[in-house]
Amino acid sequence: MPTQRATIHVGDLWLPALACAGLLIGGITWRATPADATRIWEVALLVTGSVVVGRTLRGMFRGQWASDIIATLAIVTAVVMIQPLPGLIVVLMQTGGEALERFAEGRASNAVRALEADRPDHAHILRGAMVVDVSVGDIAVGDLLMIRPGEFIPCDGVVTDGDAELDTSRLTGEPLPVTVKPNGVVRSGSINGMRPFTMRATARAAESQYARIIELVRTAQTTKAPFQRLADRYALWFTPFTVVVAIGAAVVSGDWTRLLAVLVVATPCPLILAPPIAIIGGMNRAARQQIIIRNGAAIEQLARVNVSVFDKTGTLTIGKPAVSDVIAIAPITRAALFHNAASVEQGSGHLLARTLVEAAVTEHIPISPAVDVIESAGHGVVGTVEGARVAIGSRRYIEGFLTANERQALANTPPVGLTAYVSVSGRLAGTVRYADRLRPGIHENLLELRTLGVHHMALLTGDHAANADAVAKAVGISDVRSDLAPEEKVTIIQQLATDPRNTLMMIGDGTNDAPALSTAAVGVALAGHGGGAVAEAADVVVLVDDMNRVPAVIRISRRTMHIAQQSMRGGLILSGIAMAFAAGGLIAPAMGAVLQEIIDVAAILNALRASTGARYEAGRPLHAMFGRSSILSRT
Repeated sequence: MPTQRATIHVGDLWLPALACAGLLIGGITWRATPADATRIWEVALLVTGSVVVGRTLRGMFRGQWASDIIATLAIVTAVVMIQPLPGLIVVLMQTGGEALERFAEGRASNAVRALEADRPDHAHILRGAMVVDVSVGDIAVGDLLMIRPGEFIPCDGVVTDGDAELDTSRLTGEPLPVTVKPNGVVRSGSINGMRPFTMRATARAAESQYARIIELVRTAQTTKAPFQRLADRYALWFTPFTVVVAIGAAVVSGDWTRLLAVLVVATPCPLILAPPIAIIGGMNRAARQQIIIRNGAAIEQLARVNVSVFDKTGTLTIGKPAVSDVIAIAPITRAALFHNAASVEQGSGHLLARTLVEAAVTEHIPISPAVDVIESAGHGVVGTVEGARVAIGSRRYIEGFLTANERQALANTPPVGLTAYVSVSGRLAGTVRYADRLRPGIHENLLELRTLGVHHMALLTGDHAANADAVAKAVGISDVRSDLAPEEKVTIIQQLATDPRNTLMMIGDGTNDAPALSTAAVGVALAGHGGGAVAEAADVVVLVDDMNRVPAVIRISRRTMHIAQQSMRGGLILSGIAMAFAAGGLIAPAMGAVLQEIIDVAAILNALRASTGARYEAGRPLHAMFGRSSILSRT
């Protein structure tokens, strides 16, 4: 779980520390021997300034024309004119801002490493009567593999013996186990249930489904377009303007100190300092609400989001099955059916069994001890409850407990979704239906996103069309894509992102969403159930199972960027006024450096406001905090 915060590395601090030390030592020496102080400042400027100038020149050769250029011009001019004090102050502000910016960027994602860590190292190959452990990389097409309970499927293949009950949530996002009969296809990345089975490999591990997911994430992260820093976008027009004013002032007046004075007061420290300070504040404010924002680019992108793509299971829904209906067949009552089914299920470890027992407890249905319980893993369970033989399970399983007439009644009962059938003493007693439920408050969450300017929403899921359409209709999403593989989600996101007006946010919670999260302009992972690779692939990680935090982090990001831009604009306006005075010869270079520091402090103090604001209350709708219309209270 990526709960750690970004840190400033020692390598980022040595330049600002050296510049600061030079300023202090020279300042202490100034009163006794001004000449020695000047020499100290000159040495410190040459050492630190050469590094800054070198970095800027390398960036210019790569075509990166950033806010660093004015600072570099000021440093070079200070060296040429033997004015080390203002030059050294510029170095301190420049390098200090760079260190803050790297702090705001945080550490790089470990998505690929997290995915690879989950993959097994060894597999069990059947060679005659022997089971031999080999490296996963040594599996060849046609090898017969033994898959034990709880093991990760290492490669794609087909079942040859046994019924495989698989957790495929990593691939499809669906929480319900899937039963695969002999000759059925299994995909790498699935996890075996409680029974062993054998399979024949149809692809090497490096060419199977899970390996393709890893490669999709790796490709998405390396091909994602680099994001231009906010400061650099302002610098595109401010830099040439400053150079023209500085040269013009020197040429017109014939006083070349004005050139340095203009460059010093125009050094865009508000551009360099305000954005990272505001962004760090926004990241810390989000972290207090259990939202981890990985880098400053994510905050900038979140502030502009207008298209949102959702996974279904675990994102729009709660991500696990719940009892949706208990239907009794007369003469048995619903309460009696519920009682019998829950009583025999309480001894099973199956997900649906636990769900049924929890539902019975919630509805205060009494549960009795069951005896002579026999479970057929993945099919059903039978036991004796208060003298009656009760069975619950799949349609085929229940047939074995029914009389001929009752089997005909079962044949006349149409299957609806995920259904368990119940027999009591040889009679078909009724059915229990299961369904994934919508997240509580999801309507409010989506309405909040629409009020924030998200004009297009799409649902992308690996689930079947019927389930996807039902969920989309319930939450008011018209753009629905179902039965999707992870690579198909990536393709759709790339298509939606082709419109330059769109800034796309992807929200998901499963490993199968990792490639899509890496591809989107900003990926948001709901990691309340664990995180893992999906959290590593995302730009934003919500550490609690709460969709309310998604609109909250957009609001935080927008406020953060508003404060950052406000700080920069205010600083640039003040710098522009100071430039006019410097061009007129009213401000000397050293005084200009001091004045620029005052402007910097003002910009920094304003940027610090990004870390403050109303505390988000978990579980409380955002409209209750911001005083929106009561129409938002509809569910």
